[in-house]
Amino acid sequence: MSEHTTPREVVRRARRAVKAVALAGVLAVTALVVPQSAVQSTEVSLVKIRHAQGVSVGDDVVWILAVGSDARPGQDMTRARGDALQLVGINTRTGSATAIGVPRDSWVGIPGHGREKINSALYFAGPRGMAGAMRNLIGIEPDYVMVTRFPFFEDMVDDIGGITVTNPRRFYDPYLKKEGFRKGRIHLGGYDAMAFSRIRKGLAGGDFDRSANQQRTLRGIHARIRAQADKPGFIERGVMTVMAHMATNADPGELYELAQAVAQVDPRRITTCVVRGRVGFVGAASVVFPDVAQARRLGRDARSDATLRRC
Repeated sequence: MSEHTTPREVVRRARRAVKAVALAGVLAVTALVVPQSAVQSTEVSLVKIRHAQGVSVGDDVVWILAVGSDARPGQDMTRARGDALQLVGINTRTGSATAIGVPRDSWVGIPGHGREKINSALYFAGPRGMAGAMRNLIGIEPDYVMVTRFPFFEDMVDDIGGITVTNPRRFYDPYLKKEGFRKGRIHLGGYDAMAFSRIRKGLAGGDFDRSANQQRTLRGIHARIRAQADKPGFIERGVMTVMAHMATNADPGELYELAQAVAQVDPRRITTCVVRGRVGFVGAASVVFPDVAQARRLGRDARSDATLRRC
């Protein structure tokens, strides 16, 4: 036991470990008895990056890069352009968390592919390429990269009963949300949560404001998960549901630990920031030239304890 670990924390972690082992066994049996024809389509990909050792061992902070894939039906979602890019850090010891948002048009170095918009890193080099591009910009390589199709994201939000967000301004989009979103606290179902996260037109800050809205959506999702996390079987059912639609190189125990880590984050200890930059052009393409100095400072701030001191 370390000098910072209380007996209560030891018991809590032991219980989580036992439940993780039990869940791993249930999922292993399920994989054996359920016919392959019953396996659902892949809607989520969770890639454990090579150096990651899992949530329960090693450092207290685990980093997850969440990516919304712009893949069309029939396309490989891990080889399409990324639409929503949020680097999320969770401190499993203190319950603090942070999200660093990156505008999708940020002009960055992609390992092996020169400089391109960061959202194209997924298209050119898959989840590992996206992880490398994020490392080049912020200085943090994520432990896991999670890629999700937007229709599945909508279903997940509906499954937890929708979310509530605080919207700082009224905005709309003639294609995604013609009637728009009013200012103030609003409840969002699955489709509206997707639209709220994806709309850029009509926002004064464009890509930067859209990234901030994505962080508001993540807060709303977290609040719903935390509110229901103590219900018997809630986390287990959620993990099994996602597993039915997931391709991953992580083991079931890790998935349970990740879900538990999210559920135990203290809402009062969540910090968020969006990487700043200026809009310009490379040839005829409109891009964002990110403030690399700010991005690296955010990375240094949050690397050890998943807390941002200033944005």
